[in-house]
Amino acid sequence: MATNAPAKSVSRNKKNTKRKERGTVATVLISFLIVILMTIAIVGFCMLGYVFSFVNGDIAINLDSYKNSQSQTSIIYAMDDNNKPYELARLHGEENRIWVDLDKIPKEVQNAFICLEDKRFYNHSGVDWIRTLKAVLTLGKSGGGSTITQQLIKNLTDENQATISRKFNEILYALNLEKNYDKSEIIEAYLNTIPLGSGCYGVQTAAQKYFGKDVSELNAAEAASIASITKAPTYYNPLLNPENNKKRQETCLWNMWDQGKLTDDEYKTALDYKLILTNSDEYVPSEEVKNSAPQKESKIYSYYVDFVIDSVIEDLVSTYGYTKNEAWKMVYYGGLKIYSCIDEKVQNAAEEVYVNRISFPYESEDRTETGANGTKKKVQSAITIMDYQGQVVAIVGGAGEKTTNRGLNRAADSPRSPGSSIKPLSAYAPAVEKGFINYSSMIQDYAIVVGGKRWPQNFSGSLGSPSSYVTTQYAVCHSLNTTAARVVQKLTPEVSMDYLINKFHLSTLVTEGAYTDCNLSSLAVGGMTYGVTTLEMSAAYATFGNGGKYYKPYSYTKVTDYQGKNVLLENNAVPEQAISAETATIMNRIMQTVVVSGTGAGSGVSGFPTYMKTGTTSDTKDKWAAGGTPYYCAAVWVGYDIQEHINAGSHNPAAIIWAAVMNRVHKGLPEKDFDYAKTVVARSYCTRTGLLAGTNCPSTATGYYASNKLPGTCTSCTGGAPATTESTTEAAAE
Repeated sequence: MATNAPAKSVSRNKKNTKRKERGTVATVLISFLIVILMTIAIVGFCMLGYVFSFVNGDIAINLDSYKNSQSQTSIIYAMDDNNKPYELARLHGEENRIWVDLDKIPKEVQNAFICLEDKRFYNHSGVDWIRTLKAVLTLGKSGGGSTITQQLIKNLTDENQATISRKFNEILYALNLEKNYDKSEIIEAYLNTIPLGSGCYGVQTAAQKYFGKDVSELNAAEAASIASITKAPTYYNPLLNPENNKKRQETCLWNMWDQGKLTDDEYKTALDYKLILTNSDEYVPSEEVKNSAPQKESKIYSYYVDFVIDSVIEDLVSTYGYTKNEAWKMVYYGGLKIYSCIDEKVQNAAEEVYVNRISFPYESEDRTETGANGTKKKVQSAITIMDYQGQVVAIVGGAGEKTTNRGLNRAADSPRSPGSSIKPLSAYAPAVEKGFINYSSMIQDYAIVVGGKRWPQNFSGSLGSPSSYVTTQYAVCHSLNTTAARVVQKLTPEVSMDYLINKFHLSTLVTEGAYTDCNLSSLAVGGMTYGVTTLEMSAAYATFGNGGKYYKPYSYTKVTDYQGKNVLLENNAVPEQAISAETATIMNRIMQTVVVSGTGAGSGVSGFPTYMKTGTTSDTKDKWAAGGTPYYCAAVWVGYDIQEHINAGSHNPAAIIWAAVMNRVHKGLPEKDFDYAKTVVARSYCTRTGLLAGTNCPSTATGYYASNKLPGTCTSCTGGAPATTESTTEAAAE
């Protein structure tokens, strides 16, 4: 017995150890479970708190505001020479809708929708939890769980995605709505916003569309026919699919009888009633209906009106958190008073050139072949014209006659590679600002080494040479690619990119990834991934004419409600000093030489100082001209919607179109000069060295410099002939 005692002790110890191990595992599992349960409880309580505060909080959707906006026409105003508003455009929605008060809608119509869509409408608090549970358990096979209140939410917000988060939010909105409005207000809003096919929204327009009647004249059979459309507006459309509609109409009538809304006799009469639709041979429209039926707007508005509408919609979304659909409805039905910045004289001048394609490049028949849509494919263009305080005074988003409202606006929505027109913004202005160069600094006209090869070529095909140096003025005037690459390399692409994005506010540049624009090619010669728009280029170039101030471009000054009392949106001209007044003046003076002897020669505005920079992409698929006068700044793009080579000869068509528009714009305007920085002085410089001219310099020119950053004086000239570089013999072309 004594010999077995140790063995028993060991066995007992092993059992105890196993018990302890099991106890430890159990403790860990229980602790983990407790943590999970506590986490679920905390999250649940937080979620319940959020739900409670939302449901019982402020009104999430204002039905009163929506109702009041339905019958109001929004008006866009322009300002006359005395700064008095006059009507520019009246906005009418393309949807066919008329709001009718509930007391004008027959009980038969109300009951048809309620019996078919939500029989417990008057008993639930916005959500029918019985139907919702059935829909979840049967995966939707028992029918949808949405109540009339929930359907109203979808109609007003245009949120129809089949997602759990959307459904959850819809439930919260429905509960909130029922806390703040009674059932009569909810059913009235629902009956006036429900989509009923054929472009009809609401029972009034549906009654007119399908039966040629006012909604107040509908009987039970007709009401059931219209209510039946809701499930699938095309499939159950009585004009398109009368058999489908009839079957569902009979179901609707049975529901009305089953729920006690029709007597036996009324039910039988409704079933036997022959529906006479507006496409029936038996239908005879009344004069009253003919005259009251809303007509679709046929007027084609200008690109400017389109631009204002898009701007207001975008600002309503960003300012108030509306969905785009809500903002659209507010613009078209909200009775808004929109005060635009348009100058119709300027807009008309631009449209004269663009509609008639005046000064556009010649295109032979093989360049205007008939496309798939039967239209001639012609070169396209866009222009934006601004004043120097951010107001867009004219915009045209396409050449030729405008045939649709709110179509493609190339001026604001189609970024294209800017070519050399980017150089003043990405290279020369930042370098002047940082003191790297001045008006007459000598820059080597020689391609840099990139990937073991010399890059880039100038427009002439030359790589320059190691001994070739040109002034900043010459480099800009003749759009040398070699010098721009050297300047950006000196700045670094990161600094150049920072100026474009944070100083000149170009929003369409790619900042990261495989196709980033933060590279020498994009920044020195403008071969960008997407490019820029004439809208943003015009705003950026305006800094060269207004003392270096950047203004965000805007198309309207304010938007008020239909009474004109409450200001909903407002644009105030708030400048940002993008570059110094000295840099702006120096760049202005440099670019004035472009229209005299450079790539934009002959494109200046007669009688007015004009600064400009042209641009052409390396594949000659995009042409640009951007610049200004003391009155206005403008940017023009020319190219094809589907990119291809532009046959424009040796002249830049964008510069020619720019001049054609701007000369018309300035006709009759009084003489005016730029307000140059008083700290910029004119000095004679040596064309050999770029320094201030000394007593022995044989060739000089006038340059412009910040008074506190004057270059030194040339002492190397001995009175001989001026130096000649290879670049001085290049043609004045890009």
